[in-house]
Amino acid sequence: MKEQRKYKIDEAIRQLNLPNYKAALRIIPRELGIASNTFHNYRKLKITDKADIPYEMVRKLEIMFKMKIGELANSQPCCDDLTVLITEYHNLESVSA
Repeated sequence: MKEQRKYKIDEAIRQLNLPNYKAALRIIPRELGIASNTFHNYRKLKITDKADIPYEMVRKLEIMFKMKIGELANSQPCCDDLTVLITEYHNLESVSA
C-alpha cells in the first residue's frame, strides 16, 4: 500500500488542466522562492517523514489553492492544551519529590 502524503499538494495540482498544471509546476516554486527540486520534495513528503514545509510556505500554498487554514495537511497534530500539560507536569513533579 502506498504511504499517505503529508500534504495535499499533488491532489490540488492534479485538479488543473494540463497547461495550467505545467505552469503551476514553474510558478509555485518561483512564488515560494525555492528551487523546483525543493518543491518536488515538498510534494512527496510522507506523513512519517520528519521533514516539514515551513509554516509560511504552507499558508502561501493554501492561499494559492484557495484552501482554508489547515486544509493542505493530510493529518492534524494532536496535543493536550497547555493547562493539561502543566497540571500533568506538576503532578509528576510532586510524585518524584
